[in-house]
Amino acid sequence: MKDTELTERPLPLIHTEIWNEDPEPGNRYATRAAYCRGYDVYGEMVGNARWVEMLFLLFRPELPAPAALDLIEALAVALANPGPRDASVHAAMCGGIAGSNAAASLIAALSVGAGRYHGARDVHDAMRLWTRCGMDLSTWKACLDPVPQETADTWPQAEHPPGFEPHATVTPGATLTLLERLAAIARVAALPRLGWLLEQREALEQATGMGLAMSGVAAAALADLGFEPSEGEMLYLLLRLPGAAAHALEQQRKDYTQFPFYAVELEDDPAEKKEAV
Repeated sequence: MKDTELTERPLPLIHTEIWNEDPEPGNRYATRAAYCRGYDVYGEMVGNARWVEMLFLLFRPELPAPAALDLIEALAVALANPGPRDASVHAAMCGGIAGSNAAASLIAALSVGAGRYHGARDVHDAMRLWTRCGMDLSTWKACLDPVPQETADTWPQAEHPPGFEPHATVTPGATLTLLERLAAIARVAALPRLGWLLEQREALEQATGMGLAMSGVAAAALADLGFEPSEGEMLYLLLRLPGAAAHALEQQRKDYTQFPFYAVELEDDPAEKKEAV
């Protein structure tokens, strides 16, 4: 078959509800223009749109009010670096200090940060609670006990109410500050869940014997913004990756003895016991 025949053969249109591309007239495999929800990405959005506007459009069909964009941007700042004590960041740091490549370190962070303890699945489950309970305190109290799984699931059985910290009886200071700041932004956008959560925080702490976790605050914010639980789960994974990446790169430049969690001395060292014998 001649090259000209291959070039002239019409290609099927490849597009989704999210994305559409126009090919170059002389090279149908190259993109002349790309559109996200109808917006010209390279001709209109680049240089004019905020990153959170692009992020929002990839997940939802229309842009929200400016105050809602401020809310997701504030949440993104808060989640950008969970810190080295977070299990997902710790996993990425282990990859960095061990010399793993970039993808392996990020995959480690995604894998460890995906579950029901401070992870993305916890956000998913907490957002489902918002769907079931709305803003009714008595319904929340009735739904807070983990429901036993009746069928096999990808995830282990939940051991604590989603969105709460099982190792703290009150909400940590950073989490409370985040809730207060996000609730103030949400109030401007007339988004009610974060404000309700702030007002009922102490009642929920008493009902569970636990403080709120960052995942619980994130779930309320994402629910306020109209995201589905599956979308919130994805966004939570995505928004926490910058910190994992930065900490992994930092550890790549260091010796393993400088690793923050490196134990200089081991109690009951087996080697010492062998020498003593």
